[in-house]
Amino acid sequence: MPEQDPAVTTVFDGGRATVRHLRKSKLVIISGPEAGKEIELTKQVVGGGRSIINDIPLTDKAVSGTHFEIRGDDHGYRLIDVGSTNGTYVGDLRIKDVYLRPGTTFRVGHTELRFQPLQDVVEIELSAKDRFHSVLGSSVKMREMFATLEKVAPSDLTVLVTGETGTGKELVARGIHDASARRNKPFVVLDCGAIPKELIESTLFGHEKGAFTGAVGQHKGCFEQANGGTIFLDEIGELDIGLQPKLLRVLENRELKRVGGDKLIKIDDRVVAATNRDLRQMVNNGTFREDLYFRLSVIHVENPPLRDRKEDIPMLVHHFLAEVAKRRGMSLNIAVDCMTALMGHDWPGNVRELRNVVERAASLSDGPTITRADLVLGRAGAFGAVSEPSAAAASTASGGGWDPKLLEPGVTFKEAKQEVLDGFEYVYLGRLLDRNNGNITRSAHEAGLTRYHLRELLKRHKLTST
Repeated sequence: MPEQDPAVTTVFDGGRATVRHLRKSKLVIISGPEAGKEIELTKQVVGGGRSIINDIPLTDKAVSGTHFEIRGDDHGYRLIDVGSTNGTYVGDLRIKDVYLRPGTTFRVGHTELRFQPLQDVVEIELSAKDRFHSVLGSSVKMREMFATLEKVAPSDLTVLVTGETGTGKELVARGIHDASARRNKPFVVLDCGAIPKELIESTLFGHEKGAFTGAVGQHKGCFEQANGGTIFLDEIGELDIGLQPKLLRVLENRELKRVGGDKLIKIDDRVVAATNRDLRQMVNNGTFREDLYFRLSVIHVENPPLRDRKEDIPMLVHHFLAEVAKRRGMSLNIAVDCMTALMGHDWPGNVRELRNVVERAASLSDGPTITRADLVLGRAGAFGAVSEPSAAAASTASGGGWDPKLLEPGVTFKEAKQEVLDGFEYVYLGRLLDRNNGNITRSAHEAGLTRYHLRELLKRHKLTST
């Protein structure tokens, strides 16, 4: 680790973090079209490139649309190349990720920039609360996000929520809705990756009778259904490039036409979008419109992965156990070695994976205390995401042989067969998700299924986020 001052420091009061300080910095452009310009950096993450979506826009034609990032953290400032075409160079070395020292110069395209930290600081607020509606976390990263959400939610600003699969992006969106003046109006969810391409337009905007084969009546789309409330566009990165201009027009004009209709319909929707994909890279690749990204990311909230906030795991585990205990009408607790094992896992499936593992272990426990042995029995792969099948199905599907309960009097052939099939499906799907870190597209491709079919199976086995 370089010997330099941290970019971000945390102030504590009585052992609890109260605020974070970001040391300001600046970039001086030494050569290139913008030579002589100085840009002050006052955010933890700033991006540079030729696109208007960047904090540091450059007109150099040898620079990619989104070319580099500078991130301030507890160790200093990091310069990160974000998949540029021509590379980012420090001296003669092409770099991917490097910590900057004061006075370091780097080159992107034909533009050379010098990095210089400043003495002034920017205060980064932390929420006093350990939750934002249904989203839990006492870590600094989560309380920083909560502070932003508490400010943004009462407004009508469009919000883009990014984060890995399973981090709880929909819960964040629901929290934004519930904390707004629209809380008593509809909250409509559309998964842009779950609707067949030929139906997505009518699903979003509605259709008139006879607009296409099968349109037997008039249908209000998601935007009309959410009128006065909030529409949550999940997996926005999956939206077909051909439909993106139509969505952009709706967002800009706040009006739409149903498929097959001529009438302009006014709408009043708060828009929250989410994705686990890098939309900036998609803008670079030409698969996501620059102007749509700009419109969606008025406020950008990044939901951190669970591996970066492991101190939140005990809180989450006890919350999930309390939910199970309430359903069963009994108390549940967890052994120390079991919690240690949970804290030691990297959680590629994030909070969704943790919930599924805890609930599965609770179902297999013989008593009120969840033990390490229950955790092993409840996993697929290495603590993979699984649902809650019966013990008989679990034993059969995991290779434990035929469970005698499946052959007891009164169990029909159809029931026993379905039990075995259910067991196979939950183990297969759990391990499939685990191998692909919860990515639906890769999982569907590996399994030879459509995304829609896979999502329906996941919903059936309660493997979807809540």
